[in-house]
Amino acid sequence: MTKGQSASLPPDTPVTVHAPAKVNLILRILDRRPDGYHNLWSIMHTVALEDAVTMRASSQRGIRLACNVGGLSVDRTNLVWKAASAVLDRAQLSVGVDIELYKRVPMGAGLGGGSSDAAATILGLNQSLQLGWSREKMAEVGQALGSDVAFFLFAPSAIVTGRGESVRPVTIEGGRWIVLVKPTFGIETKWAYQELAATRAAVRQLSADHGELDRRDRLTWGQVTASVENDFEIPVFTKHPQLGEIKRFLLKRGAQFALLSGSGATVFGLFEEESTARRAGAELAQDAELNLFVVPTCSGPLSMS
Repeated sequence: MTKGQSASLPPDTPVTVHAPAKVNLILRILDRRPDGYHNLWSIMHTVALEDAVTMRASSQRGIRLACNVGGLSVDRTNLVWKAASAVLDRAQLSVGVDIELYKRVPMGAGLGGGSSDAAATILGLNQSLQLGWSREKMAEVGQALGSDVAFFLFAPSAIVTGRGESVRPVTIEGGRWIVLVKPTFGIETKWAYQELAATRAAVRQLSADHGELDRRDRLTWGQVTASVENDFEIPVFTKHPQLGEIKRFLLKRGAQFALLSGSGATVFGLFEEESTARRAGAELAQDAELNLFVVPTCSGPLSMS
């Protein structure tokens, strides 16, 4: 299609993409890059707590975004709007797009909700506008929008490096259950990086265990569990001791491991059995100050309907 051409599907044909949250099973923050960002090394996995992004081509030009969450911007500052604009620019199309964003993933949680929504938008528009882009080409568009966007196009699990633009899918054998616990407060990523820089004496290189994981295409949960860590935990838990308390609670209730996701504020516990996860979740649900979700790990890529 050339610039100015209208979409190839009729305006009443919607595409919905389910946009899952992610957890960082391992998150190492390495040296600072010349562009000001940090290199990272992470193993990420999607979990079945999902937003939904519904989009359709429109005869009325422009991007129109609606959301079920009040207070979330629906203008050009929103990652979904930016993703739609980037797709239209890359495809050299002047068409209208109507988008409805239904959010369940908490914001400011370290769960990548905004990045997942952006990836879902790219995937959905690739389908609805019949662009025929490869996953790699869609990831190129996503890389310019945010550090985690490219990952979601290679879900469910991958090793992510650089500033997040280098994504290598890996298979983690078998499923697990995840208890996600987020207090009412959020954590700003910029603040977390500043605290990390101020509180650590030096950058630690990747351990031998992490280097071994980096060379593999298939992993077991046992291998991952033996090597879990998140560099943000020390500075974030120092400022917010409640998060450390949640981690200790999950471990006492049978989690194979518990960890901060991203820069927070979500702490998650990984459980082998659904029943154990739900019992732990039921206890935590008694605290009205906590946002709580008990969900399985995802087993496939972003899905469309």
